[in-house]
Amino acid sequence: MLNNTTMTTTAIPQPRQFNFLPKDFKLNLWSALEPYYEELLNRPINSVSDLEHWILDHSELDAMISEDFSWRYIRVTSDSRDQAANDDYQYAAQELAPRITAYDYKLNKKLADCPFLEQLDPSLYAIHIRNARNTIALFCDENIPLVTEVQLKSKEYGRLFSEMTVGVNGVQMTLQKAGALLEETDRGYRESIYHKINQRILQDTESLEELFDEMLRQRHLIARNAGFDNFRDYRFQSLGRFDYSAGDCLAFHDAIEFEILPLLDELNEHRRQLLELQTLRPWDLNVDTCGQQPLRPFDNAQELAEKTVACLSRLHPYFGEVIQMMREKGHLDIESRMGKRPGGYNMPLHLTGVPFIFMNAANSVSDMRTLLHESGHAIHSLLTHEHQLSSAKRVPFEVAELAAMAMELFTMDHWDIFFHNEEQLRRAKIGQLENVLKVLPWIATIDQFQHWIYTHPDHSREARKEKWMEILHHFSSNLVDYSGLEHYLEYLWHKQLHIFEAPFYFVEYGFAQLGAIALWKQYRENPEQTIQNYINALKLGYTQPINDIYKTAGISFNFSREYVRELGAFVKSELMRLL
Repeated sequence: MLNNTTMTTTAIPQPRQFNFLPKDFKLNLWSALEPYYEELLNRPINSVSDLEHWILDHSELDAMISEDFSWRYIRVTSDSRDQAANDDYQYAAQELAPRITAYDYKLNKKLADCPFLEQLDPSLYAIHIRNARNTIALFCDENIPLVTEVQLKSKEYGRLFSEMTVGVNGVQMTLQKAGALLEETDRGYRESIYHKINQRILQDTESLEELFDEMLRQRHLIARNAGFDNFRDYRFQSLGRFDYSAGDCLAFHDAIEFEILPLLDELNEHRRQLLELQTLRPWDLNVDTCGQQPLRPFDNAQELAEKTVACLSRLHPYFGEVIQMMREKGHLDIESRMGKRPGGYNMPLHLTGVPFIFMNAANSVSDMRTLLHESGHAIHSLLTHEHQLSSAKRVPFEVAELAAMAMELFTMDHWDIFFHNEEQLRRAKIGQLENVLKVLPWIATIDQFQHWIYTHPDHSREARKEKWMEILHHFSSNLVDYSGLEHYLEYLWHKQLHIFEAPFYFVEYGFAQLGAIALWKQYRENPEQTIQNYINALKLGYTQPINDIYKTAGISFNFSREYVRELGAFVKSELMRLL
């Protein structure tokens, strides 16, 4: 049995205590922050003990800055029209971040050159030292203003999408809310909604193309300044991808194309037959195949939060306590509204320890999954809070997304909290498993497209469009008819915010999805031990390499064709039990 008594509300961490900074320190101006960087830079280090104390003080400073910047981001994404929030974010990006980057380089150099470095306990500091050395290798003075410019430009993408609305039945609604209408049973109505959404996105095509062209130019320059041939290779190192290569990603793309795409073809043919259609169109992919009304697992944001707490509590009491605590602190912003940036995220807050979840709920099953997904991230954040080093809490995306995607699958056994009707519950589970498979080709599409973009930095817009269509065709089911809709497909990648805001952060979802399937397979055989393995792995934070964290979870960090085939077959077998 799980030892639940060790993980109750009494175990929820308290905010980190200041030992280096004043307890009432507020980050407003650079002049208030600089003396603490100067003190660290000039402090003598005469022993291993001195070095450890110095590292912890630097980590405290880093945690404070990280949390301050996180709140600035939360506020600007919560309401893109809030001028004060935008000004605060701009000041941090333009005035604070460049100076912090320059000092962090000097401090990392001091760490790397310290004669006591080799005497540190590698089990505690190996990953921290590796990350510091990587930062030193990538540092370039010329890149500081360029990185700032790109960061500010990436927020322009969020602003453009946050202002996109469509009129439906005389009501203006966000694209997220309109997207939920693609589940409606009236096929003509779904088609009209599909056109409205895509036509609205196309209105900003020129602005988005211009924005990306400028970001592409600046990213390539950043890579060249740092001594790399292209931004892809620079980005792989800056993301700390020590456990796999660009070649491994390309092999993963092939595995998805040959092992997962045929399964999607089978699902689409099954859908076509049940809907009694000659051909499937894109607006037919989300509707219930038995002609039932869309599933509505909740009526409002409050009910979504309450049901999520109940669902997670059944899986493990601590999981539900985490989200309940976040509710009570006002750290759940989950309802869609005008001016709010699209998408969703969990924001770790390394100083106070209680993370923040942001999303755009529109009363759909997808929203339910999103909150469960982000809850996995939030629980992960709290499980790492006791680590003293901030670097130990900054888990690699391949592990972070494993925590979130596995949570979606683990909770399926308790979705009766959302769906009291057995038939509705069955439909929800089918949709989840279909989504598990559907997302993999899209991940491969986006990742392969970015590999091409950044290794061909001088491409024209026309060449980019042609390459996108070629890659999209490669990873799309032939059983979905897009004839006459090519003008929408040509810029479909504009909808993927990661391309603009976090380049190359996407393939991790694919690796983590495979890991999540493997964990769920293990859960089917031994649920209690699997949840304990999951908790043990998440508590490691980033103190071990990715391979070792996956091993702690009882699974393999593997994306070979054989492994993908095995996991795909398992998902298919689970689907067949439900269909």
